[in-house]
Amino acid sequence: MNKDAVYGLYPNPESAQRAVDALEEAGVPERDIVIVSAEPFEDYPFGRRDHRTLMPWIAVLAGVLAGLMGFLFVAFTQRAYPLPTGGMPIVSPWPDGVITYELIMLGAILATLITLVVTARSPEGTSHIYATEVAQGKILVGAAKVRAENSAKIEAALRNAGAFSVVGSKPGA
Repeated sequence: MNKDAVYGLYPNPESAQRAVDALEEAGVPERDIVIVSAEPFEDYPFGRRDHRTLMPWIAVLAGVLAGLMGFLFVAFTQRAYPLPTGGMPIVSPWPDGVITYELIMLGAILATLITLVVTARSPEGTSHIYATEVAQGKILVGAAKVRAENSAKIEAALRNAGAFSVVGSKPGA
């Protein structure tokens, strides 16, 4: 019978990194390795696994496009309704700058939110592995979707990495 997940609890990030490396050596695909901790560990490779994103560049591009569209909208509107300005320029730079700035921010924020919604992982596709010890500072490292023939190998890899407890859960448990 297949196990839903096998995971170990680790006292520090060094041992958690050893566990991630051991799971990769045991043939567990990166998408099936689950890491849960109460704090970020960005100094370790396992803490930077999910940092690959185009979100900042999409936000910048959307901000530039929204700012350009905002400036063009304001400038064309001022030229389309020419009012007597008494020798002052028809397109006034300071009020246009305020509107342009606000639209840059609006474009960047909306692009960030839309990108976040589109690229966020669905909770249905992730494993529901958790242990209460994580809230007390332990780091959970495990493998989701474990086949029965690989279970012993994965448990041994987690133990050899320094886990103080290794747990296997069956589907529906």
